[in-house]
Amino acid sequence: MKTPAPLRASTRREFIASAAAATALAATRPARGAATPADGDIDAHSHVWTPDTGRYPRAAAFATKQAPEPRSFTPEELFAHCRPAGVTRVVLIQMSFYQYDNRYMLDAIAAHPGVFRGVAVVDENGPRLSDTLRRLARGGVTGIRLYADRERAESWAGSAGMEALWHAATDQGLALCPLAHPEALPAIDRMIARFPRPRIVIDHCARIGARTPVNDADLDRLCALARFEHVHVKTSAFYALGAKAAPYTDLGPMIRRLRDAFGAPRLMWASDCPFQVQKGHTYAASIALIRDRLDFLSADDKAWMLRKTAEKVYFS
Repeated sequence: MKTPAPLRASTRREFIASAAAATALAATRPARGAATPADGDIDAHSHVWTPDTGRYPRAAAFATKQAPEPRSFTPEELFAHCRPAGVTRVVLIQMSFYQYDNRYMLDAIAAHPGVFRGVAVVDENGPRLSDTLRRLARGGVTGIRLYADRERAESWAGSAGMEALWHAATDQGLALCPLAHPEALPAIDRMIARFPRPRIVIDHCARIGARTPVNDADLDRLCALARFEHVHVKTSAFYALGAKAAPYTDLGPMIRRLRDAFGAPRLMWASDCPFQVQKGHTYAASIALIRDRLDFLSADDKAWMLRKTAEKVYFS
């Protein structure tokens, strides 16, 4: 959930074929006879990265910073958590320290047909933005991540690059996925009102409850977005919200209010791995909150939140 500092970078190399990398990633494909991807649930938000910084270097702004923890979280390491939980498809979110170099995510998508879709990070001020989005879409990208603290979100209205990105994403049918703080929601609301067509996915319940207790004022701002029929919300990153402790049932009232405002067909569960599987937290505990612990969720609600909404937004 960390938000990086803005950085300009070339995107050319992310589209250069990497046969050796694809071969290595293909080694993590499920064995013959395993369940097909469509048989299970969908995790709408996970990151992957490799310790191979020679082939996939971190962006310059992150090169001198402390190495990420864990040092490695490859597709194979992700599968070790998600498959025992009945999750067979995953939406990969570009890791912040790769910035605009989406190659590792694209190579993972290519190595596992039908398993992954991607949410990329792009430079809205870079050259040939529409061409960049088209190439990413051909590689399995179905969404674009937007970093949306209050200052950045409020700058969107006067940004030619951001306006071009919203238009180009709409033309390509790509979802726009803000990683937002609650105080950014009014500015996001105004931007959505200007662009009524692209699908919007708000990450991690807009991080309500991450820095302060869950409160009605923040929820009011988020639920106000329900009037836009193309806005969706990820109920995710439970390790970082509210009490920040399993079984996470203290988040039930917030999830119930979101279900009542948006309807389950516009909510999707996600883990936010690998952060969900560190410091004593587990993948199983995250999915169990939606699958087993909230008695106000109907079987149909669970079907939407655990599979059908993410399938509609990212895999259709």
